[in-house]
Order: sequence, then structure tokens, then C-alpha cells
Amino acid sequence: MLHVELDSPETGNAVTSAMLDELLAVLAVPDPAVRVIVLSAAGRDFCLGGDREELLAGLDEDPTGGRIRSYGDRARRVCDALTNSPAVTVARVQGRATGAGFALALACDLRVGADNAVFRLPELALGLPVAWGGLLPRLLHEVGAARVREIILTGRPVGAVEARELAILQRVVPEQDLDGAVDEWARPVTRRPEAALRVTKTLLASHASATRLADASVLDSELMASVLAAAHYTRGLAARHPVD
Repeated sequence: MLHVELDSPETGNAVTSAMLDELLAVLAVPDPAVRVIVLSAAGRDFCLGGDREELLAGLDEDPTGGRIRSYGDRARRVCDALTNSPAVTVARVQGRATGAGFALALACDLRVGADNAVFRLPELALGLPVAWGGLLPRLLHEVGAARVREIILTGRPVGAVEARELAILQRVVPEQDLDGAVDEWARPVTRRPEAALRVTKTLLASHASATRLADASVLDSELMASVLAAAHYTRGLAARHPVD
């Protein structure tokens, strides 16, 4: 079993380019001996989303959004690596899982949350599309279009009990029992034959993708870059030509 921990609690484990690179280094080339990968986080919260300061700095350096595209491409690769890993991936969630944190958790096969877990997608209120790591098609597939529409348009928080009802989480336990819940899942999986486990994971991923007529999440990085670049340009224009 491999444990991968987001370890920047002072920022709420905000996802930076460096963090994505570190995750890719671990996940992109899987070790065939590893049957279970556990994604967890240090501190009170699982992850409060992408690092907005880094994204804005990237726009200052490249107003066309090139750095945002690069960041978005890496985010998609990380989430795809979690979903398509031959190992069973488990998200261990406590506290808030916001935006990118929501996406990272949802990309995992199994998701256990503490009873204080809260999921939220505030992108619309921040002037952003829900376009991070292929989150939207995964969420539509797992939860259903009507509920997803309401969660995105209102931006309201989804607590642990509701998250379990919506299949965002498969299990909810007290925070002190998270490790025990992960172990209960991991023990039988580690005893499964490697070839059978790998083929089963491939079949599950194939059937999930077959329900999508088209996967527009390939455009996530382009959408994010275009919206942020346009907003950045508008703010700059207003600063140069103020209107009384």
C-alpha cells in the first residue's frame, strides 16, 4: 500500500504547479507491486482548491493564459492517473474539499470521509468554469445531472451525510476512524491477484467512459485559461480607462 499525502496544511493544501509535478512523479509511472494507493492530506482540511495566487501570477507573466493551460493539463493528468491507475485508489477526506480538492477526491475509486467532511464547488462565484482535472464528467457520472446542476449553480456546501447519499463518498466515519476504514478496504484488495485486479480496474474505467457521448473535459485547461485571461484583460482595461 502506498500513502500519498498533500502536505501543505498552512495553505489548506492548495494545489500548486509544484504539487502537481510531485503527484505526477508518484502516480504517472505506477509500481506494479502496489495494489492500493491512499490519497490523504495533512491538517484540518483535505484541500481548499487551486492556488489562486499562483494562477494570478501566471496571468501577470503570460496574459494569454499559457501558464494556466500548462497547470490545467497537469491537473488533468494527475486525476486521470488516479482514475486509471492499476492500483485501487482511495481518498481519505477530512474537513473541506473545495474545487480542485473535490476533483482529486472524486478521481479516486473509493472515497471515505470524516463526518466533518464538506465538499463545495465555488467556481461560478469566483468567475471560473468548473474545469479542473476532468471533474465535471466524473461528477455527472457518479451523481447525476440534476443534482450536479444544483450544486454547481448554487455553490452550496455538501456535508458528509449528503455526500454519501450522492455517492460522492461511499463511507462516512468519525475522523479518528478514517485510518481504520481505509485499512478495512485495503486489506482484501491487497490479497487480490494482480492480473485480475488490473483487468477489473480497466473494465470499470472502460464502462464508465462508455456512458459519455463526448468527454469535453479535454478542454478543461483551455476553458480555464480563456476565462481567466479574459477577466484579467478586462480588469487591466478598466484600470487604464476608468469610468466615473
